[in-house]
Amino acid sequence: MSVKIRKRNGRWWVFICFRSRRKAKKVGSREAAEQVKRTIEARLALGDFGIFDSKKSVAFKDYGKQWLELHAKAYCKSSTYERYEQVFRIHLSPRFGSTPVDRISRDDLKRYLAELVASRKYGLGTLRNILATVRAILTYAFEGGLIASNPAARLGKYAFGGARKRPVEFLTRAEAETLLTTAKTHRPHRYPLFLAALRAGLRLGELLALCWDDIQFGESADDPNRFILVRRNYTRGEFTTPKNHKPRRVDMSRELRRVLMGLRDAAEMKAFERGENGASELLFPSAIGGPLDGINVYHRDFLPCLAAAGLRRVTFHALRHSYASHLIQAGASLAYVKEQMGHSSIQVTVDTYGHLIAGADIAWADKLDAAPAPQPSATPAQPAEDEMDAETQQLLENVGGPARIRTLDQRIMSPLL
Repeated sequence: MSVKIRKRNGRWWVFICFRSRRKAKKVGSREAAEQVKRTIEARLALGDFGIFDSKKSVAFKDYGKQWLELHAKAYCKSSTYERYEQVFRIHLSPRFGSTPVDRISRDDLKRYLAELVASRKYGLGTLRNILATVRAILTYAFEGGLIASNPAARLGKYAFGGARKRPVEFLTRAEAETLLTTAKTHRPHRYPLFLAALRAGLRLGELLALCWDDIQFGESADDPNRFILVRRNYTRGEFTTPKNHKPRRVDMSRELRRVLMGLRDAAEMKAFERGENGASELLFPSAIGGPLDGINVYHRDFLPCLAAAGLRRVTFHALRHSYASHLIQAGASLAYVKEQMGHSSIQVTVDTYGHLIAGADIAWADKLDAAPAPQPSATPAQPAEDEMDAETQQLLENVGGPARIRTLDQRIMSPLL
């Protein structure tokens, strides 16, 4: 078996040779060619020789299961794989299960998505997950040479015009301070965790995965070089990369720095009393030293604090939204918020928090009714002769300087004047 990639005339090709059977497939980039190569090798190893038979049709249900096992499970995070599997099992397989993959058209997908939008049963997030899953499966089929093009490519901008959007939940500044004050009394051991969520905007899994090596305290509270380096995420019992697989640096406020330094000192003191060399590597460890369980934190700590504070029930993720909304209302730019939140693009930031920009006020429209302010003259006004004191007039007479501009035509004056 031989599967090789080569570049010819500026394009990348995949060449397949298996049991005296040969085939070539043109692919756009080197990354895509490497992906196709791995996919074909896996298919041939499992005895799937359909790539040599252009007339062979595979049912979407069977091909989707193959994609889940060979690609999603191998190259995606566990949480992503579980989401793909759930969407495929609940939504896609019942609709397109018996349809051959090469018979699924763009109109079929548009019609299906339009039905989902019209049903009003699913929010925008669920619809995007459905489209992302079917697009990934058909991309896999395209790279494997099963279809000539991907009918799901760039389909979202046509499909979700009337989709139901879930409003963003967040706490006001006063509500956030009430929550923190209540946490100090009812859950003091969780106060640093809640403060970090409201002052740094980290996701719950990112907070649970934080280590002391990720914290840059700076030399003092006035040192601007103080930040949190977000490099890991803890979800479903395993440490993974953050969302979008990109680490980010989040600025740390003075109050958060002070609280985390106190948390570090207390942890080191407890470790010393137990005769241990040092505190746990995790900022927020469980009682046995491992990472906390996010579900337990939400139900046993966060919800009781909300109830004790007299606040409405919100998700823990609402603290992340609160952080972003507080930054914007304080005057931070969307570009800064985008970097702190770790969004994949500024468009995500605009779509989610654009309505919170402080400039969105009717006072700006009222200012258009005001009369324009007079523009200052480029040439300093000369004092009138009767306004000059006697000393100034005598000085002008002695040096021969006039009390007005000699040249009336300003266009021929020296630029220095």
